[in-house]
Amino acid sequence: MTEHPQPSAHARDLVRGAYDVHVHIAPDVMRRRVDDVTLAERFAAVGMAGFVLKSHYVPTAERAEVVRRARPGTDVLGAVTLNASVGGLNPIAVEIAGRSGAKVVWMPTVDSANQRQCQAAEPEGATPPMWARIQEELRDAGMAADPVDVLGADGEVHEPTRQILRLIAKHDMVLATGHLHSDEIARVIDAAAEEGVRRVVVTHPEFTSQRVGIERQRALAAKGALLERCLTTPYTGKVGWDVWLGNIRDAGPEHSVVSSDLGQPFNPPVEDGLAIAADRLLEAGFTDTEVRTMTVHNSRWLVGAAPLADAPARSQA
Repeated sequence: MTEHPQPSAHARDLVRGAYDVHVHIAPDVMRRRVDDVTLAERFAAVGMAGFVLKSHYVPTAERAEVVRRARPGTDVLGAVTLNASVGGLNPIAVEIAGRSGAKVVWMPTVDSANQRQCQAAEPEGATPPMWARIQEELRDAGMAADPVDVLGADGEVHEPTRQILRLIAKHDMVLATGHLHSDEIARVIDAAAEEGVRRVVVTHPEFTSQRVGIERQRALAAKGALLERCLTTPYTGKVGWDVWLGNIRDAGPEHSVVSSDLGQPFNPPVEDGLAIAADRLLEAGFTDTEVRTMTVHNSRWLVGAAPLADAPARSQA
C-alpha cells in the first residue's frame, strides 16, 4: 500500500486529546515508518495527547521518559510485553517496568502458546505482520523459545501469571491480553479482578490468531474490560471492515477503545491512524459522541489521564 486515505478535518477534530494506546515505531528491531521523537512532534501538531510505545521484544519505559523530556508537549508512555526476549512471565521484568513508569503490560504476543499453535491462515491478500519474519529467523537459527503459557496443566491461571497480575495491580498498570486465546483471555481477566487489577484491555479481538466471538466480547466487556479495535486489523485485510464495525456496534461503542497499531513502513502515517478510523466509523453511522468516546475518552481512561470536560461518566472506572 502506497496511497492512504487522508483524514477529514472533522475526524481530526474529533480525536483531539486522544492517546493512541498501541503503536510500533523506531527505534525497533525491525524497520519502522517513524521514530518516537518525530512522532511526538507530529502528535502535538495535530492536537493528540500521547501514545504508548509497544514492542514485542524490549521494554520501552526508559525510552518513553527520554522522549517526554525531549518533546514535553506529548505524553509518551512505556510498556513491556511478556515474550521470551524478556523472560516470558518474568516478575522481575514487570517489577522493573513498573518502577520505571511503564503504563501497559502485554501478556505474551508472538510467543504465546495460542500464537504458536495457531493454524489460521491470513486471509487472501492480507499483509502479514512484520514480526513473523523475525520469529522465523529465530527458529531457523535454533533460538526458538518455548511457548509462554499463562495457564497450568489444569487449564486454570497458574501462580506465575497471578504473580504478574499482582505486580500490575501494585503499580496500577494496564493489563493488555496480547495474543492469548479467547478462553485464556476470559480466565486471565477473572484472575486479574481477583488480584486487584483496575484497567484491562482485550488486545485486538479480531486479530487472525484470536477471532474472539461477539458473545465472548460482550461477556468480557461486562466484566469491565475494554475491547481494543486496532485500525490495522481491517486495514491490512486480516478481517473485513464489516466484521470490525459490526463487533463494535454489537458490543457497544462505550466498551471499545480505538488504537492504530501503526508504524509499519507500508501503512499510513501513525498520526493519521485514529482520524482515519474515525472517518470509517462516521461513514458506518456512528455518531460524533460515540467516535469521541472510543478514540479519546476511553483511551484517556485506560492510561489514567485526566478526563476531559466532555467525558461521559464511566460505570467501570
